[in-house]
This record gives sequence, C-alpha cells and structure tokens, in this order.
Amino acid sequence: MMFANVVVKVFEGGGPIMYPIAIVCLVAVAVVGERTVWWLREKFKRDPKRLEEILASLERGDFLTAANLSAASEDPVIRTVHHGLNHHHSSLQGALQVSAGVELQKAGRFLGVMDTLVTLAPLLGLLGTVTGIMASFKFVGQSDLAVDKVSGGIGEALIATAFGLGIAIFTLIPFNYFTGKVARLQFELETAATNVEVMVNSAKQKGFQTEVLRADRSRTQAT
Repeated sequence: MMFANVVVKVFEGGGPIMYPIAIVCLVAVAVVGERTVWWLREKFKRDPKRLEEILASLERGDFLTAANLSAASEDPVIRTVHHGLNHHHSSLQGALQVSAGVELQKAGRFLGVMDTLVTLAPLLGLLGTVTGIMASFKFVGQSDLAVDKVSGGIGEALIATAFGLGIAIFTLIPFNYFTGKVARLQFELETAATNVEVMVNSAKQKGFQTEVLRADRSRTQAT
C-alpha cells in the first residue's frame, strides 16, 4: 500500500505529460510481453531433425516422402519447404519466397511499434522537461518567490525525463534482441529455400537424364 502511494505521488509529480507516458509504458509492456511469449512458443515448434530428414529425402529425389514429412509441421522453416514442395511443378522459387515472406511477417510483428516507442518515449520525457522548466520560470521573476513551486517544476521535469528514458531503455533491449531473431530466421529460411531449389532441380535433371538414357537404349534395341 505504501509503495502504491509512492508511485501515485511520483506519477502526479511528473505533471500532465505523465499520462501519455503512462500509455506508452503500457503499450511497451504489452508488446514486449507478447513478443516474448511468441518467440518462446516458436522455440518449442522448431524441429531440426525432421528438416534434415526432409532434405535427405529431397536429395534422393523422393518428393512424396519429403512432402509427407513436412505436412502438418509447426516449424516455420518446414512450413516454407512444404509450401514450396506443393508448387514445385509450377513455380518453386516463387512459392518459397511467398511462404518465407509470410513467416517473416509473423516474426517481425510489432517491431515497428517497438521502434516507434524507443523514439517516442524520450521525446515525451523531453517535452515534460520543457513544460516543467517553463512552469518553474513563471515564478522566478515574482517578488514573493516560492521555492517550493520552482522546485516542483524542476522535479516535474526530472520525473518526466526519467520515465521517458526508462521506457526507451526497457524497449530498446528487447527490440534489438527480437530484430536479431528475425534476421536469424530469415537466414535459415533463405538457406533452406536454396537447398530445396538445388535438390529439386538436381533431382529433376537426374530424372531427365534417366529418361534420355532409356530412350537411347530403346532405340538401340530396336535397331
């Protein structure tokens, strides 16, 4: 109870600018919490062993087994591979790019919001600093100088600045971390897509060469 009273008192001491700062703080906590939970859930969905089995099947030219292994998987990389395998007869590269784009869009959700909060929070704190100093200077030129009013304006400026910087620091660290996670996922998706394209094209080329050899043998036997 005492802690709550102290928080309320400090909040009120920051002046009117504390209300938009409080909204920014709530948004930052919600976004960081949501992204943290999302990435933790994604961590348990990853299945590198199955991905190796899929690539091994593709290397053998067994598209059916690879498609069956990749079906109903929650791993974003395997989902991308599965989407590509379902369209390997039409546009394999295009299908892989579309699926990878969808996965990256999910992974990068709210990063723009976090980037905005990192910039907005200190600016709101700076605005509170300006308004607090302006409130203090209103009493400086008066004959009956009220020290408590002048110090109150300075305190308002410092509180707003501290809260703005605190929110920015709180948001910046997860923002950089999640940005790195998205970049790492992008690299894995691009690597998997490249491997799938190479293996599918290689398998198709082997199949074409086999058909040519069979045709040559048939013509030789006929003569």
